[in-house]
Amino acid sequence: MIAPPTSMPLGAVVARAPLEPDAPGGRELLSDELADPRYAEALPNWFDLLSQRVLEWFLSLFDQGVAGPPGLGFVIVLLIIAGLIAIAIAVYGLPARRRRSQLSDELFGASDRRSARELRKDAESAASRGDWAAAIADRFRGIARSLDERTIVSVHPGTTAHGFAAMTGRAFPDQAAALEDAADAFDGVRYLGRGGDEPQYRAVTRLDETLAAAPSPVGRAR
Repeated sequence: MIAPPTSMPLGAVVARAPLEPDAPGGRELLSDELADPRYAEALPNWFDLLSQRVLEWFLSLFDQGVAGPPGLGFVIVLLIIAGLIAIAIAVYGLPARRRRSQLSDELFGASDRRSARELRKDAESAASRGDWAAAIADRFRGIARSLDERTIVSVHPGTTAHGFAAMTGRAFPDQAAALEDAADAFDGVRYLGRGGDEPQYRAVTRLDETLAAAPSPVGRAR
């Protein structure tokens, strides 16, 4: 190829230059362009591709159906939902079991895992035998367990009967005096060797029934 004379105008040189690159030149230009980091950032990653595949498959169950016996697609969907529920239970546990596991093993200085219902039942059984000391103790423990189960008052290891009565009295001011009397009765039969009597047990029972029927106050005593 004969080079243009040095005296040729620049516009004439540009006019004679090829408007389209040849194959090697085009590949080189395309490679340079795709090397721009913006293109790499725009590409979908493995998670995007997997999510898209799962979504497409799930939608296909409703659009086109699933090959196999009638209702197979619906069964597959139910199995997927059941699997997700099973995973959630395995990770977070059942709500009732989680709440039950948070209750303290200790209740007023004694190891006791009975529920409020069980404590009330045992208290009534002791009362029917005339064992007022056991009846009063279990009924008072039932009050504490019930309020703890309802997440109104937290009963921690080391909480005393009068400490519990004070916390509960702040949540239920109208029952503050009755709570202190019940705590006195509990301490009497639990630590002072008193036998207790039926009127004391009936008073603790009325307190338990009153608190059980009362709506939960705003906030929680701790």
